[in-house]
This record gives sequence, structure tokens and C-alpha cells, in this order.
Amino acid sequence: MHLTADTETGDYLNNPTEDQLTGLIAGLGTSAGSFITLNPTGETQGWYASVSLLPNGSIEIAYGDPDTGEDHQDITTDTPAGITRTLTAWLAARS
Repeated sequence: MHLTADTETGDYLNNPTEDQLTGLIAGLGTSAGSFITLNPTGETQGWYASVSLLPNGSIEIAYGDPDTGEDHQDITTDTPAGITRTLTAWLAARS
């Protein structure tokens, strides 16, 4: 799976590892800004994912795949590693 991760502050990672993605999520509210977007590298795929820090300190995860009609949004207080596991499991199904 080829994807990019972009932060609100302009950090950009091409094909981030799970550790790098966990680090970005852990940095929400500080170095990464308040949100991270994940997008496919190729123009032929339409899925998307984002992780956002909400004002109350919880994290919103949103992801969807227009090709399959899937659309998911959840608010969590899970750890950055747990959020990464959720996202990478979902992303694995996109390949």
C-alpha cells in the first residue's frame, strides 16, 4: 500500500511506517498540529483517512472508501499505538 501522511504543520511522510504514524498521532496538539491526513499515493484510489485532535482532548478518526461506499467516523481516547493499529488494519484492506 502506497500512502502519504500530511500534518497540519506541513510535515509530509511518504509510506510512513507504523512507528512513524504512531509518532505523528502522539504529536497531535504539539509538533504535528491538530490533524493528520492519510491519502493514497496513486490517483486511481479514492479512499481517505484522517486523525484529528478535538478541543476536549479526544481523537476523531475518520476514514472512508467511496469505491465501496464505506464511511466511518469515531471519537476515541485510545492510545496512539491503538489508533495506528485501527488505521493500519483498515488500510491493509485497501491494497
